[in-house]
Amino acid sequence: MSRVRTGEIRALSGLRIVAALWVVLFHFRPLLEQASPPWSDALAPVLDAGAQGVDLFFILSGFVLTWNYLDRMGESWSTRSTLRFLWLRLARVWPVYLVTMHLAAAWIVFTLYVGDFPSPAAEDLTAISWIRQVLLVQLWFEPFFDGSSWDGPAWSISAEWLAYLLFGALVLVVFRIAAATRARGLLVLAVLASLPPTLFLLASGVFYTPWSWLPRIVMQFIAGALACAAVRKLHVSDSSRQTAGVAALLLGGAIIGGLYLLDGVPPELIYDAGGLVDVLFVPLVVALALGAGTLPAALSTRTMVYLGHISFSLYMVHEIVHTAWNWVSAQYEITLSPSWGAKLVFIGLIALSGLLAAVLYHLVEEPARHWMRRMLDSGPKQADRPAEPPQSRLHPVEARAG
Repeated sequence: MSRVRTGEIRALSGLRIVAALWVVLFHFRPLLEQASPPWSDALAPVLDAGAQGVDLFFILSGFVLTWNYLDRMGESWSTRSTLRFLWLRLARVWPVYLVTMHLAAAWIVFTLYVGDFPSPAAEDLTAISWIRQVLLVQLWFEPFFDGSSWDGPAWSISAEWLAYLLFGALVLVVFRIAAATRARGLLVLAVLASLPPTLFLLASGVFYTPWSWLPRIVMQFIAGALACAAVRKLHVSDSSRQTAGVAALLLGGAIIGGLYLLDGVPPELIYDAGGLVDVLFVPLVVALALGAGTLPAALSTRTMVYLGHISFSLYMVHEIVHTAWNWVSAQYEITLSPSWGAKLVFIGLIALSGLLAAVLYHLVEEPARHWMRRMLDSGPKQADRPAEPPQSRLHPVEARAG
């Protein structure tokens, strides 16, 4: 096995904000259509496929976790290491998840008492729904993710939690596959692992079918893990890194160009044709992880990396902003018509989502992550434990009820 490799791959951190914004703009499409039909029409092939940003997140998650934990957890099973890994993953996602979950619940309650448009999600505001969402298992009981969470995007965190629980066993398998397989073979396996959602799309014509979320998270997470194992085995020269950077740029262009081509010449019987570009996500992630210059350099700038850091908070909070705007526009009969004012409203709502994401990142995500991480390292040391009190011959009288 290769030497231990951990730490941040900056280009992949920058890619996270691209994936997050893709999802955000996907949800804000109706508002963009009102504010600027020309912009909406020009960007429609890309924005209409914005749900694929979640699939890119799943691949990135499998890749990054394997990058950091393959050598730590892959050689042999350790219950202690697995539990530590799961706690650290909770520390990363749970605080912002819980805050946005309860903000969404508070908004639902607000609409019940204010205005004329109570949220239809109010009927799902139940104790059992709260328990399932707090435990991150709400999606596990549902064939479709719509309506599974009060904060819409939270469904994918429930799916991710399933992948995290499987990771302790998965990393053992990937470690052994990597030890017995060349990098090229691992890349082929990674691409193959990512294909089941695409095959189901070709079979049904739509990307969103009962239980389709399950192969999306499991197989694309595995694809990311295998892709990472391949990258870890490669030792590339500077010229090869430049070549990989150019390849990343070409792959990014192929994804965008492919979306426009599929929109202009849609395949028969495939309604969600944009989902076909998923087959390019694994090669893109690999090229960015290895590459230098061009697109990897652009994604590795300080600004893009910072935006990548707050991308999770943006992903979790943006739909609350979107839902609140929809309620305000209905309550006060606000209808946007094409104008610069409407464009500013659209841009302002995106900017507000970004601002709230930054606030959540600095005031919730990072402080809570460090706090939960310290819990693992704050066990009492032997020298710090208080001395046992001397044994007494007298025994205290226990209070009895009744």
